[in-house]
Amino acid sequence: MRVGVDSGGTFTDFIAWDGSRLRSHKVRSTPANPASAILAGLELFAASEVVHGSTVATNALLQRTGARTAFVTTRGFEDLLELARQNRAELYDWTPAPRRGLVAEGRKFGLDERMLHDGSVFKPLAPSSLASLRASLGDVDSVAVCLLHSYANPAHERLVGETLRAAGLNVSLSSEILPEYREYERAATTVVNAYVSPLMARYIESLEASLPQTKLRVFQSNGGSISVTEASAQAARTVLSGPAGGLIGAAAVARTLGIERFISFDMGGTSTDVSLHDGAPLFTTEGSAAGLPVSVPMLDIESIGAGGGSVAYFDEGSALRVGPRSAGAVPGPVCYGSGEELTVTDANLLLGRIDAGSFPAGAIRLDEGRAREYAGESARRAGVSVPDLARAIIRAANAKMERAIRSVSVERGHDPRDYAMFCFGGAGALHACELAAALEIPKVVVPAHAGVLSALGMLVADCVRDYSAATFSEAPETAFARLEAAARQDMRAQGFETITLLRSLDLRYEGQSYEINVPASRGPDFDEIHAKRFGYSHAGRPVQAVTARVRAIGRTPEADQPDLTAASDQPRFASVYVPNGWKRRETLGSNTILERA
Repeated sequence: MRVGVDSGGTFTDFIAWDGSRLRSHKVRSTPANPASAILAGLELFAASEVVHGSTVATNALLQRTGARTAFVTTRGFEDLLELARQNRAELYDWTPAPRRGLVAEGRKFGLDERMLHDGSVFKPLAPSSLASLRASLGDVDSVAVCLLHSYANPAHERLVGETLRAAGLNVSLSSEILPEYREYERAATTVVNAYVSPLMARYIESLEASLPQTKLRVFQSNGGSISVTEASAQAARTVLSGPAGGLIGAAAVARTLGIERFISFDMGGTSTDVSLHDGAPLFTTEGSAAGLPVSVPMLDIESIGAGGGSVAYFDEGSALRVGPRSAGAVPGPVCYGSGEELTVTDANLLLGRIDAGSFPAGAIRLDEGRAREYAGESARRAGVSVPDLARAIIRAANAKMERAIRSVSVERGHDPRDYAMFCFGGAGALHACELAAALEIPKVVVPAHAGVLSALGMLVADCVRDYSAATFSEAPETAFARLEAAARQDMRAQGFETITLLRSLDLRYEGQSYEINVPASRGPDFDEIHAKRFGYSHAGRPVQAVTARVRAIGRTPEADQPDLTAASDQPRFASVYVPNGWKRRETLGSNTILERA
């Protein structure tokens, strides 16, 4: 039996495939120790393999509870993380809050060495400099090493890594985590990895020890799984594993329905994640987590702080706001029995969009009377009725989610009317039709296992590993050959003899400061791709290859794949709210399709 597990902020989701049927389950998450909820849920299944999407790395970044981390770089670049980029998140804020870095002052060290951009050694790394570094580190738990131009020649970084690892320290080298140019992104991603990897390693090792008869794999942000060893060393690759699982699950269901173009809408308890699927999922290397750049390849997903547990409140100007703060699993919405603040879930319950008597998430019994009592107090202060307040909360949440959907579609040149909407997550089906109507999306699909679709995506996903190399000092073909050799070796070590290798290149016109990733196989020329993306091109201008990328895929055996066309024998985890103007019909495997009348 194979089990997919998605550890969310409010609920931990399980879906199991025993070769003949799918079984799903939810338990309330245990934020203080996520493994507790996982082990409790797995008691229902005799799992031989578990694919686990973890929020450990993300939570450590959000709560700043990672390892005591030091940053080592080339002398003169110690302030690289603070200098960052000139981009301003709040364009008109003259007094923005200072960035909350992961490395404390006094834990930044410069080494007297220098590589040049072509990989040649300008100044050798002196052994005395290494000895001085080791003596200065103090009580740090983890070290991030990012030396100038190590993507072209990692020799100095490897020497630093060998020395510090011999001293028993956890070390993340930028030449292993992100061997690409752009010092800030490479340094920031390496620091994120160093900050969360010790915590992830302890968590995974503890979970693995509690499941001695079970093979454990960890889901990544790129839509594939990796081994426990890899996840422990490169935890930065897992920061958006939950949302990635949802998109992979939606794509798997879409294939059974013959739908190639869709917008995924994943509304859970803490956040909402949206993405556009145009025949294939879209990827990015410009992701972020908790406001920090994480430049490893990941599925291109927009996340906002709006979910079923998002708190509704009145700001200083008496305007109604929803999120990004969430009631989470503890204390949860008011209707869960312990929360003290109204949430989107409470509003849905008060409007009759959720059946209090058949809420299937664990043993929770929704308390509609308690929600009505709390809503009554807020409604009196606002001078409105309880239903009006609940409807206002829904509209405020919908407005935030509509903006997110527009950002991945309209703002990138895609017409939402040409796409279906796949809604999932515990609350997705409650809001999808209103959002689709606002965006004129003609069709909404509610998968049979909508409430646990992220876990399903983890169950059906392949083993995927991404490799990259800067191509300033070597030809792309040479880089591809080197990366593919490493990919074959790594995948064989994980038991895959037959793998799929996909090549791509980051290309730009000479003089540009941004790139477009394009498949390396024959296809549209760069001018055509650039024109489609940005509306113009520079025909005849030299094109430069910046980064070579290889994606290695070890396919999940067909025998281990669940039959997604089979009818579901499990209750759905979200009520489907169908406003006027929509009609519903059933299709394969109890998936529900809603179409505008």
